[in-house]
Amino acid sequence: MLTVEAVNLFYGASHCLRGVSLGARRGRVTCLLGRNGVGKSSLLRAVVGLQPIREGRIHWDDEDVSRLPPHERARRGIAYVPQGREIFPRLSVEENLKTGFATLPRRERVIPDQIYELFPVLKDMLRRRGGDLSGGQQQQLAIARALITRPKLLILDEPTEGIQPSIIKDIERVIRLLARGGEMAILLVEQYFEFARDLADDYAVMDRGEIVLAGIAEEMVESDVRRHLTV
Repeated sequence: MLTVEAVNLFYGASHCLRGVSLGARRGRVTCLLGRNGVGKSSLLRAVVGLQPIREGRIHWDDEDVSRLPPHERARRGIAYVPQGREIFPRLSVEENLKTGFATLPRRERVIPDQIYELFPVLKDMLRRRGGDLSGGQQQQLAIARALITRPKLLILDEPTEGIQPSIIKDIERVIRLLARGGEMAILLVEQYFEFARDLADDYAVMDRGEIVLAGIAEEMVESDVRRHLTV
């Protein structure tokens, strides 16, 4: 389980996260919603270690990982798919996938068949450069690369951004399958309300650096959530 406790994060003098607390459990999808600029991506970056926190704690599987560098968190099973995908455009699809080997012992450095079962299009494009893929295909590649690390916590930052509807459905299917496996916690940041609503087991809504709503999906009041998503 992931537990974020009373985290405060600053960019210079700007107080970005204000006492944020959040949890994510194995076998469940936790969706984090909110307008642009309210701190959602900053929270994810804090969880994976890309942005230091000023106060608070981040626990993963009963270990305080608040001060660990990103590569040590990755070795403990935390994988991150950033907003904008950030694949390597000049590397082939296969080479992009193999960058996920960095956290694995040598004996485990193979691409599991499950990757191609989840994303069949990638098997047909192994020699193609990442930069030649469509936006939706690059998103599938970015998620597959994260899965190569055998994560126990998968963090996704707006995976539907700029993606065609058919691939959004494919990504939704994959997230649902991964969660149903029961071995992985999934933390998803999303602005597309319908996508988040259909996937979420638990949800939280951010506004101005704070969690303003949270609970289980069955108790979500759609009008209250949407009020914090509109400009």
